[in-house]
Amino acid sequence: MTRDQILRAFDSIRVWRQGDRRAVHKPLLVLFALGKIGSGETAMLDWNDVEPCLKELLDEFGPDGSSKNRHNPFWHLRTDNLWALAGPPSILGRAPGATPTLTELRTNHVRGGFPAALHSALTRDPALVATIAQRIVEAHFPESIRSDVLTATGLSVEMSESTGHPGNVRRRDPVFREKVLLTYQYRCGVCGHDLRLGRQIIGLEAAHIKWFQANGPDIVPNGIALCSLHHKVFDLGAFTILPDTYEIAFSQHLNGSDDAAARMLAHHGAGLILPQSREYLPRPEFLYWHQKEVFKSPLRT
Repeated sequence: MTRDQILRAFDSIRVWRQGDRRAVHKPLLVLFALGKIGSGETAMLDWNDVEPCLKELLDEFGPDGSSKNRHNPFWHLRTDNLWALAGPPSILGRAPGATPTLTELRTNHVRGGFPAALHSALTRDPALVATIAQRIVEAHFPESIRSDVLTATGLSVEMSESTGHPGNVRRRDPVFREKVLLTYQYRCGVCGHDLRLGRQIIGLEAAHIKWFQANGPDIVPNGIALCSLHHKVFDLGAFTILPDTYEIAFSQHLNGSDDAAARMLAHHGAGLILPQSREYLPRPEFLYWHQKEVFKSPLRT
């Protein structure tokens, strides 16, 4: 395969979709496997070694409960012609839809990895690995947490502005950020942060409630002005905004030192600092999406 063919093959990975639900199983498995390139390990990875790492990645960056199906991408990725499996014929001879159970993969030590020729091509070209990794995170995760995803999967990729991903057919509205910040009067909707240096706005961002990567629109009711800290923890699912009351609600999974937790949780139960006009209030359908697909339940009382 040429370099362009390899890029097109990774761009064409089929990801399970049902409405607006997120499915990042295959992307995270591919990133994990890319992170093993050049590590000196065997090209074929035992499921018993992959499983705890993939579970942790899905718990961290996937929707609630997605790690229950953590074995699916390990089996189904081979239908994208980018993955090879090794194990007993009684397992490998099954139809593509006959997914082995977690126990079957464990006890039979089924192994998976990039096919030999692809693995060799990737090993020879670290820049290609970096490009593939960046295109994957661009397609599936917001900018605020992309570096965290790459670090967690063992990749060290210097993010550039664009990789020319052919799937990026949607163009971002260049004035989305300015519209959202103006609507929220240039202050964080959680903590009120509004620091400036002259005319420069410092550490204030326009967050999508329903991610752009999940077809969230570039409209003000799908945006909230957040400081960089609250933007990041919002995209990680540490808190959400309740659709009926616009209350800020934090996850029970958030923890830290007494001082750090107290500063963050001081906003738990408080109301979002609302936009100037009711027509720009966050729409319930976007808030419900965030609560279901991003927020790490359960809610704190």
